[in-house]
Amino acid sequence: MHSDSSKQLFSPGWGRWKKGGYFRGSDWERGRSGGKKREQTAALTGQSRLLLTVNGLFAVGNALSGTFVNVYLWKARQDFALLGWFTLIHHLTMAFTFWLAGKWVKEHNKMNCLRAGVAVSALFYLVVLWLGAAAVDYFPLLGIIQGMSSGFFWIAFNVVYFEVTSPANRDKFNGWAGLLGSLAGMIAPWVSGFLIVRMEAASGYRLIFTMSLVIFLIGVVCSFFLKKRKSVGRYEWFLTLRCLKRAETPWRTVGLALVAQGMREGVFGFMIALMVYIATGTEMKIGNFSLITSAVALFSFMIVGRLLKPSHRKWAMFAGAFVMVAVIVPFFWRVNYATLLVFGVGVALFTPLYTIPMTSSVFDLIGQFEESVKKREEYIVMRELGLNAGRMLGTLIFTFVVMRTTSPTAINWLLLGIGSSPLLAWFFMRRQLGQLSLSEKAAAAAKKAAR
Repeated sequence: MHSDSSKQLFSPGWGRWKKGGYFRGSDWERGRSGGKKREQTAALTGQSRLLLTVNGLFAVGNALSGTFVNVYLWKARQDFALLGWFTLIHHLTMAFTFWLAGKWVKEHNKMNCLRAGVAVSALFYLVVLWLGAAAVDYFPLLGIIQGMSSGFFWIAFNVVYFEVTSPANRDKFNGWAGLLGSLAGMIAPWVSGFLIVRMEAASGYRLIFTMSLVIFLIGVVCSFFLKKRKSVGRYEWFLTLRCLKRAETPWRTVGLALVAQGMREGVFGFMIALMVYIATGTEMKIGNFSLITSAVALFSFMIVGRLLKPSHRKWAMFAGAFVMVAVIVPFFWRVNYATLLVFGVGVALFTPLYTIPMTSSVFDLIGQFEESVKKREEYIVMRELGLNAGRMLGTLIFTFVVMRTTSPTAINWLLLGIGSSPLLAWFFMRRQLGQLSLSEKAAAAAKKAAR
């Protein structure tokens, strides 16, 4: 971002695409024309709905088996540190893949990058099936493959998401994405747990890994219906460093918020399902846990996605972050299925209040100035580097602690410390969340002038 970009009053609403090119609307243009230009609709476009479909298939494939990969490794070797290293390798590879694939997405075919992410996810489960019980001995290889799949998919997905949405419908898209993810998390793990318990364990795992493989291949096919998008400009490898050197950039505090957000994701992403398994000793309970919590999350995402307004983001995110921390406290009394369920339901109810404002505000910041819109790929890479830095930091802290002690008290304090990072994310984002968008300012000015 150039040094004078903060002075611009140009806020492109990069909405729908037309014949491979951009259709640009802006609050600045509407202001100059006296508000005569039609406001962008908040409805989702056909391409955004198709992108949601591909994302939904990706979520289903991961929910079917991803929930149980760490349990699969745990059953082979009961070692928290091994799972920590596996997760760390995954996030490190994901960050590096994001940075490298940014050039592919910026200068070449971003849709092929999206397809590569889904295809490599299929490869991951193919390798797990091939290795069988020996998979635990190859956890670094599995972490690398899984990290590559996540990197390829999410860099392309986030760029296309930015291009097919606008500030007018971004919260709605995120609400639908969360709803579909919750639906996948509600049904798929329950089906997986049921199959594993009803079949011989090894056969059950082979079946669900095969099902994920097939779903990812279907996702690749569906992705061909997404329009090929025009590549513009050259990829700037070190924009993140150049941007963060600027003292006045909001990306310094936003970057710290992303690191804080990632800290919790890196550890809780694999620990909660594992804790349910350790507390109950059966995969079916993991399926039941996911069924209940994802059903609650589905309802919550549906309501929040429809009702949340940009002006409410600041305190909505604080409420979500506060409850996400508070529900960890019951673990200090006892970690059993009941307290885990209290945690899961509480998080499911309030996570949308935390994640929707966080995600929408960061992408709105990317779309705030013409210069950052032109370099959207680099800014999305910067966003993901911040998230993955946090995930690696959280996972490193977790791994070093469990290498020294695995006492329940130490684990609980560790989870509370890392799990409190959403409040830190809110602290760094509060000013950004409290700012009205240019479209809201324009609307307020027009309303005032009309009086």
